[in-house]
This record gives sequence, structure tokens and C-alpha cells, in this order.
Amino acid sequence: MAEPYLVLARLHMRAQTVYRGSFAIELLASVGATVSGVCELYVVFANVPALGGLTLRAGLLVFALGHVSMSLADLFFGHLDALPAYLRTGTLDAFLLRPLPVLPQLITAELSLRRLGRTAAGAVIAAVLLARLGIHWSAANAALLALTVLSGAAIFAALFTLAAAVQFRLVDGADITSSFVYGGQYAAQFPATVYPDPLRVLFTFVVPTAFVAYLPALTLLRLPVPDGLPQWIGWCSPAAAAALWVVALLGWRSGLRRYRGAGS
Repeated sequence: MAEPYLVLARLHMRAQTVYRGSFAIELLASVGATVSGVCELYVVFANVPALGGLTLRAGLLVFALGHVSMSLADLFFGHLDALPAYLRTGTLDAFLLRPLPVLPQLITAELSLRRLGRTAAGAVIAAVLLARLGIHWSAANAALLALTVLSGAAIFAALFTLAAAVQFRLVDGADITSSFVYGGQYAAQFPATVYPDPLRVLFTFVVPTAFVAYLPALTLLRLPVPDGLPQWIGWCSPAAAAALWVVALLGWRSGLRRYRGAGS
């Protein structure tokens, strides 16, 4: 069943790497986006000794983990941003005619390999920081790190899916939904405690971007967890991702049933 999607993915990957010079420039541009984010964080920490209880190195670790998670989700699910155009032009009807589920078709419709530059840059930053933060590595800590990256990517992937599902009702509301997806990405790169209480609740329990990197990093570094939360809260990222995916899939199913085609 997965073979048609793998074939589509290979075709898109081959098409993007034919022009190697252009592909290399796109990779460098994505790395540049990571560098600009690091510089922004450095400027913030240059004016304060700590931010939200995190030092510069710990803050950069949160940034790097969130960056890797978002870039992985963006690689596979970022193309869902194009759904409003598909709805307006009727292109989605072609996906509905194929004997395959629509969501996997949209995911494999375009894989932007240039986003791998952000993934690689974030992974390098995270690896350097993990080596310098004096973490006592054990099987539990290694598992927590792996779960953090995978769960963070799953959280952002669910946000992409949920944002796409809303388009069936808004049709041209990409700017509204993108504010939650990319705003959530930005929020995930900073300690949740720097936000006022309403935003802290929003980015922890509604759009759970605090589970992408911040809370797992506190558990990994054995730092105090704010708001009276238990120290093991960093292990709850998979549960947050699963809960968000339930909402996203229900929303997607409801939106797809609502769709009647461009000619109806």
C-alpha cells in the first residue's frame, strides 16, 4: 500500500536534485535562516544573564531541538499550505479521483529537500550543545532525546494538518491558520515562562509547542520545571502529539466530508 507514495516521493526528490547548482543555493538559503535565528537568540541573551531560567547554551538547545522538529515536519507536511489554492482551482478533485487516501497524496505531492539544510544545521547545533552541557548520558536520556525530536515533529505535522483542515471551511484563511503553525514554531524556540499567563496556557495546553523542546529540555538538563509541574512532564511530548493528532484527523475528516468539488 505504501509503494505508490514511495514512488511519488522518489520522483519529486529526483526532480529537485536535477539542477544541482540551484539545489545547493536553496540549501544554503535554508541554513542561513537557521543562522539568523541563532543570531537573534544570541542578541537576546547578550542583554540578560538568563532567560526563563535558561542560560545561553540551554536556550540554544531549546532553539535547536525546536528547529529540527519543525524542519522535519515542514519537509513532509509543509506542502499542505497549498491546500487553499487547490480548493480554489479545483485541483483537489484530481486527488479525490485516485483510489488512495487524500492526505497521504497531498503529503507526497511535494517534498522540499531544501528544508534539509535547516534540519542539518539544527542537528549540528544541538549535537555541539549536548556535548558541552555536561549531560550524564544513559539509555533513558538517549530515549528522551529521540522522543523529543520525533514528538516535536509530530506536533508540528499535526498543526499543519489541522491548519489545512480549517481551510475547507475558510477557503482563503491561510494567513489565520499559519499564524498558529509558524507562530507556534517561534514560540517553541523560547522558554514558555517568558510569555504572559494566557499565552503560556495557549502554547502549553491548546497549541502544545512547549512540549516540542522546552519541557523535554528541562527534564533532560534536570532543571526546575515551572508552574508546579512534575519533573517527568518532559516525557509527555508523545501524549501531547497523539492528542493533537486526534483533533487534527477528526478536523481533516470533517473538512473533507464538507468538500463538494469545484463544480458543485
